[in-house]
Amino acid sequence: MYKIGIVGGTGYTGVELLRLLAHHPQVEVAQITSRGNAGTSVAAMFPSLRGVSDLVFTEPEAERLAECDLVFFATPHGTAMEMVPQLLGAGTRVVDLGPDFRLRDPAQWQQWYKLEHSCPERLEEAVYGLPELNRAAIREARLVANPGCYPTCVILGFLPLLERGVVDVEHLVANAISGISGAGRQAQTRTLACEATESFSAYGAAGHRHLPEIRQGLSAIAGRAVELVFVPHLAPMIRGMHGTLYARLTEEVDLQALYEERYANEPFVDVMPAGSHPETRTVRGTNLCRLAVHRAHGQDTALVLSVIDNLTKGASGQAVQNMNLMLGLEETAGLDQVAVVP
Repeated sequence: MYKIGIVGGTGYTGVELLRLLAHHPQVEVAQITSRGNAGTSVAAMFPSLRGVSDLVFTEPEAERLAECDLVFFATPHGTAMEMVPQLLGAGTRVVDLGPDFRLRDPAQWQQWYKLEHSCPERLEEAVYGLPELNRAAIREARLVANPGCYPTCVILGFLPLLERGVVDVEHLVANAISGISGAGRQAQTRTLACEATESFSAYGAAGHRHLPEIRQGLSAIAGRAVELVFVPHLAPMIRGMHGTLYARLTEEVDLQALYEERYANEPFVDVMPAGSHPETRTVRGTNLCRLAVHRAHGQDTALVLSVIDNLTKGASGQAVQNMNLMLGLEETAGLDQVAVVP
């Protein structure tokens, strides 16, 4: 059994990791940390894990975490980069669910996160953890930057079009909608039930922290800089994400065949039949991305509908998928959940 550590286990991505790893056949969570809740049992914090986990939160100490084969960081920006060099030096692999290693350019990272990066030399080493794009590199990686939820939803939706080079990359548009859990577990006025229920709103329209990450990923696929308009929205649901993506076609292509062929061997991407409209509830609690592709009536515009669970394929499930690849395990191990409906 591989020993796994989780740093920052009291948030939604932390408890989602615990849920997924609880029945993983080849790993065990050996340590879970929280600076503010050290000494508290996991089951007391999350009663859903009573009888499943007997772990107690401890202070994050790099020396103890280095005893693990792999460590997940489910932490806000600026946390992982302080401990990652020591863990890598000890031979421990790392999957960072936060943003510390997603952007290649440290100046750009500082611009968006208002903090100087403490180990910019590790940015080039970090592998962007989108298995459908970087599977071979992830298998050899010591440090994986787990993608954000919006980037996962958007990049998987645009990927076949950009790889084939059949769209105008200077006029891409992505409207994406997230459930409230995407804002994290910390109390905020805008995510209170009375504020978010029966309401729908855009936010970060002039610039969201996931925008440079999405542009970076799409540009790497296209082989040139892309221009993207990205507008995130908040919906009154707990978990789930829906992206509606627009791209102008520059040549004729069978969109359905293109997507079916590209994702034919991907265990966690489901291309739905022509004419479909995927729903977020069909991926709730799963590591699936469901896609449907349309062509706007009488126009040269490709419309891609992409749905994921923002906490699973958009965060912890994809992190487990990356862990499996890094440890040489079956990629789908521990990720065979079926969506809970209704």
